[in-house]
Amino acid sequence: MVLSRHVIITPCPDRPGTSILFSAKRGALILVDDELLAAIGAGGLDADEEQILAELGFLVPDHASEQQEMRSFIDESNRVSRSFSALVILNLSCNLACSYCFEGNRRGAHFMDDGTADRLVAYLISGPVAEGRSLSLRFYGGEPLLSVPTIRRIARPLKKVMDARGLSFSFSLTTNGTLLTRELVEELIPLGLVGATVTLDGPPDVHDAARPFVGGEGSFSVILANLKAVADLIALEIGGNFTPETYREYPRLFDLLVAEGLGPERLALMRFNAVMSAGENRALPEFTGGCASVNEPWLKDATLFIREELLRRGFPAPGLSPHFCAIEAEDSLIVNHDGTFYRCPAFIGIEGLAAGSLNDGPSDHAASHGLGGWKNEECLSCAYLPLCFGGCRYYGYLEHGRIDRVSCGRDLFDAIVGPFLALEVKYRHQPGEDSTDTDGDPD
Repeated sequence: MVLSRHVIITPCPDRPGTSILFSAKRGALILVDDELLAAIGAGGLDADEEQILAELGFLVPDHASEQQEMRSFIDESNRVSRSFSALVILNLSCNLACSYCFEGNRRGAHFMDDGTADRLVAYLISGPVAEGRSLSLRFYGGEPLLSVPTIRRIARPLKKVMDARGLSFSFSLTTNGTLLTRELVEELIPLGLVGATVTLDGPPDVHDAARPFVGGEGSFSVILANLKAVADLIALEIGGNFTPETYREYPRLFDLLVAEGLGPERLALMRFNAVMSAGENRALPEFTGGCASVNEPWLKDATLFIREELLRRGFPAPGLSPHFCAIEAEDSLIVNHDGTFYRCPAFIGIEGLAAGSLNDGPSDHAASHGLGGWKNEECLSCAYLPLCFGGCRYYGYLEHGRIDRVSCGRDLFDAIVGPFLALEVKYRHQPGEDSTDTDGDPD
């Protein structure tokens, strides 16, 4: 057995003589002392130790077979999936006037009509539901809660059919939170509502500057009141979008949430990302911030700063785990308000990147989207491959004007993975007396 190419080894700063080993293939983290690390490198383990480390993805029979395993990783994931998810864009309208609105001049009174909603229901019932798959929808916008009648029109028949067939159905919302009242949530839960992702772009002053109502007044207080009112009913994920100028303000938000009774025990996840730049006719012209590349130097500091502030307070934050772009997933789909299919919401409206429609069914997007572009020697030998599989294709589009090229994040991974793992150990990894903890779950 040999050490996997997709293992990251970094010293544990708080434990002299100890290293952190992380399997990017399995998301497993272990702590080993110098003696055991030397034994792993020299092939000096006993059979039981080899078996444990192999099961956790640290050891492989040989690199050739591992490379073949990685080549088929996404295909195998697609093959075994028994679920189907769809992100449904109900409209391109909004009651906020965010400074960085991604829809840009595409924003307007564009709503999914009843006929399109009915065709979507029929498509899902005749497709994934007929195949016996569980079904989860995420309603998106614009602001999806400006289209509550359409949510009812889609969710009610799907819930009825799925219940009759003994299949799981649920839906969630990506919403600005201003309309997420307790009364509405109580109405939607019987139809399948299980959660919502709500955006807070920092403490009140920072958030209100970035995300005011159309009339100019701040939105933070309304959102906070709604979050407090529904936190006991559904799973809440708090998201946010930071810039180089705002990310250091986030600790004030975290402390405010705790003070307002929205501490770690009441939130399902906290996930914050840099504002992405947008192509022509997408971002608002007065907004000039945002990332056009994952390798912008300030991203390292911002990512680690926000993560440590979350973990310090005990908030749930996503860990490192295998991840691939949605365009390669056969069990998910983006449905625009007009019934056009896409493989990523960032591609909506970009010429040549539609992937079928409700009228015509899905189209073959392998060539147009550059599927499998990561199956090259450089990517296959990279320790970080399971964490990105070629990276975000929209970043690739911003960098190269096309999406059939990988967006390599090696520089960012090199900068943050070691410190990221050290934070896991410091705040969330609790090994016992043995210097090796092989639970395989850093979360």
